[in-house]
Amino acid sequence: MSSAYSGKVVLITGAAAGIGKATAEAFAVQGARMVLADIDAANGEAVAANIRANDGDAVFYPCNVVDAAQVKALTAMIDREYGRLDCAFNNAGVEFEQDKLADADETVFDRIMDVNVKGVWQCMRFEIPLMLKNGGGAIVNTGSIAALGAAPKMSAYAASKHAVLGLTRSAAVEYARKGIRINAVCPAVIDTDMFRRAVEIEPRKAESAARLHPVGRVGRAEEVAAAVLYLCSESAGFTTGIALPVDGGSTCI
Repeated sequence: MSSAYSGKVVLITGAAAGIGKATAEAFAVQGARMVLADIDAANGEAVAANIRANDGDAVFYPCNVVDAAQVKALTAMIDREYGRLDCAFNNAGVEFEQDKLADADETVFDRIMDVNVKGVWQCMRFEIPLMLKNGGGAIVNTGSIAALGAAPKMSAYAASKHAVLGLTRSAAVEYARKGIRINAVCPAVIDTDMFRRAVEIEPRKAESAARLHPVGRVGRAEEVAAAVLYLCSESAGFTTGIALPVDGGSTCI
């Protein structure tokens, strides 16, 4: 075990799979005390158990980030059991739609906005007071390269991620002098279960997705995790309010 995050208490939402799972494992290897949250209790418990089996420190707590009472209960548990929160990765989100705007379904729009936007807002409003009690902390929100430009057939998803950047930047300014740094990580196409499901439906997507990135491949969840760990680290002490692309160069073209 490395000690870069030794004793630090880290909360990750959407921790049961993909980027959240990879980030939880990366923090745990560096000595963090992990609190993992997700609506998927079975896989969330499995991630926590695997970390503990590898001599890490992790607990799982079921939580729907849209529900204020559940998020409040989650942060109250952290306060009660750990007495502090040093880092939070607000990663819970839902899949994007694949329709042009005029063909989109209102219920899909509402769900995307609820989880991707309200969920991040809900988490931050309970995480920040807990961090303030101990002099500060670091928050990273999951954005997307869809927040950095246009995203055809993903208008609701893109709108939600633009909103995440608005929340991130505004809160970063509000709490900059209070010792809380708030940033966003903006992945391109990442090899996660969500991506693999899309490829199973349409195998050609694997090749077309790779072509979107100048590096010639899709990203790995571990590469996004590395960016999150950097943004939460002391090395990023002068970095707040940014949207960091992890995109294989795709925003350059």
